[in-house]
Amino acid sequence: MASADVDDNAEIGAGSSVWHLAQVREKAVLGRNCVIGRGAYIGTGVRAGDNCKVQNYALVYEPAVLEDGVFVGPAAVLTNDTFPRAVNPDGSAKSAADWDAVGVTLREGCSVGARAVCVAPVTVGRWATVAAGAVVTRDVPDFALVVGVPARRVAWVGRAGVPLEDAGGGTWRCPRTGELYIEEHGHLREAGQSTEDNA
Repeated sequence: MASADVDDNAEIGAGSSVWHLAQVREKAVLGRNCVIGRGAYIGTGVRAGDNCKVQNYALVYEPAVLEDGVFVGPAAVLTNDTFPRAVNPDGSAKSAADWDAVGVTLREGCSVGARAVCVAPVTVGRWATVAAGAVVTRDVPDFALVVGVPARRVAWVGRAGVPLEDAGGGTWRCPRTGELYIEEHGHLREAGQSTEDNA
């Protein structure tokens, strides 16, 4: 879109679109078939894989990493400063040299709901879901559904994103696809995959 601000040094993959009033900063890399919504912000050097969706007015600060198929909901925020201040202790304005950026990592297929906040440095696991309005302050396991402030796990979800049904014996079933998942030691994996496959 003509009203988007895409730096000449950003890389935009084939089939990707950047909508009105969005900003994509220098050295950001977007994969193929990504959608960056109206008013969204993609920081310097942020890396996004293929088929990612960053919805309207979401703020993705560097050095965030989004793997393939990630969804970031409207007005969600991925922070990058553990101890934010506008000024140094002596009152001088902080510059880029006065702090160390830390990033949020969103693993394959996960979703971050509208107005959720991920406080860096955290990782949201594969196919996990962060509910709307949640505040993530610690890592989220693969396939977890987390809600609240601070976010806590309340259920497991599968690739389809819907809560899984307890099939007994540590096995969980997706009511939409029928796929099975195995729970071991507080973590979930797809049936037929070893723990190493998810590492």
